[in-house]
Amino acid sequence: MPPVVWVLTIIGLLAIVAFDLVVIARRNHTVTIKDATRWVLFYVGLAGLFALGLFLFSPGQSGSEFVAGYITEYSLSVDNLFVFVIIMARFAVPSLAQDKVLYIGIVVSMLLRAIFILAGAAAISAASWVFYIFGAFLVYTAVRLALEGENDESDFQENAVLRGMRRILPISHNYDGDKLTTRLDGRRLMTPLVIVIAAIGMANVIFALDSIPAIFGLTQDAYIVLTANAFALMGLRQLYFLIGGLLERIIYLNVGLSVILAFIGVKLIIEALHGSHIDDIGAIHLPHIGILTSLGFIVGTLFVTTVASLIKSSYDNRREEVRVKIED
Repeated sequence: MPPVVWVLTIIGLLAIVAFDLVVIARRNHTVTIKDATRWVLFYVGLAGLFALGLFLFSPGQSGSEFVAGYITEYSLSVDNLFVFVIIMARFAVPSLAQDKVLYIGIVVSMLLRAIFILAGAAAISAASWVFYIFGAFLVYTAVRLALEGENDESDFQENAVLRGMRRILPISHNYDGDKLTTRLDGRRLMTPLVIVIAAIGMANVIFALDSIPAIFGLTQDAYIVLTANAFALMGLRQLYFLIGGLLERIIYLNVGLSVILAFIGVKLIIEALHGSHIDDIGAIHLPHIGILTSLGFIVGTLFVTTVASLIKSSYDNRREEVRVKIED
C-alpha cells in the first residue's frame, strides 16, 4: 500500500478508538445486551465496509485476504473472552468498570501487536524459512489447545509481572467505581483496576503469539495483517458483553480453533516447501491452498464447531432435567 494509504488508515483507526473513548466516558450504566449487540454490529459493519473498499480499489486478493484474516483473528480472539471472564471474576471487577478496563487493556494490546506484526513482516521478507517456524509453532499450538480441554480458572494465573506491580506500585485494596486512582488518608493511590488492565493487556499479547503467525499463513501483506487485527480487537470488547454467557455453551471451541490453527500451520509449511522448490514429497503432490479455500475451511469449521457445541449443550441440559425429575 502507498504511504498515504497507511497514514489515512492509521488516522481512521485512531479516530474510531477516540470515538469509542467518548462513548465510554458518557456511559453511566453497565453495558446491556442491547448496547453490546448494537456495537458489535457497528464494528462488524465497519470491517465489512473496509473489506468492500479493498475489493473495489485494491488490486489482487487484498479483499479476500482481509476477510479471511479478520474472521480468523476474530474467532481466535473469542478464546480470549474466556480468560477475560476469569480475570474479571478473579479480581471481582465492578460491573460499571468492566467496559473501561477492557477498552484500555485492548488498546494497549493493539499497540503491542502492531510491533509484533511489523517485526513478523520484516522477518518473513528477510527469510522465507520463517514460514517453517511459524507453521511448526501453529501445529504445536493446535495439538496443545486440543489437549487442554475446556477453559477454567486454572487458565489464568498471576505472573511475576503482576505480582511485581502489586509490590512496587501504591495500590489500594478496594475499588473506587471505575476510577484508576483514588485518595485514601491524604495519599493518592492506584486502584486494583490498574492490575486488571495489565492482566488483560498481557493476556491479549500472549494470545497474539498464536494468532499473528496464523494470519501470516493467510497473507504476508503487513497492511492486511495490521488492519484485520485492529478491526477484530476493536469489536472484541463488546463481544465480551454479548456472548459472555454463551461461551459456556460453545464447549468444542478449543477443538475448532485447534483444527483451524493446524490447517494454517500445514498451509504455511507447504508454502515454505514450495518456496524451496519442493512440490512433491515422494508420490504425494503438495497442493496450492488458495485464500478462498482457506476462507471456506475456516468458516465451515467454526459453523460445525458452534452447531455441535449447541447440540451437545442442549442434550446435556435435557438429560440433567430428566435426572432431576427422576430424583424428585
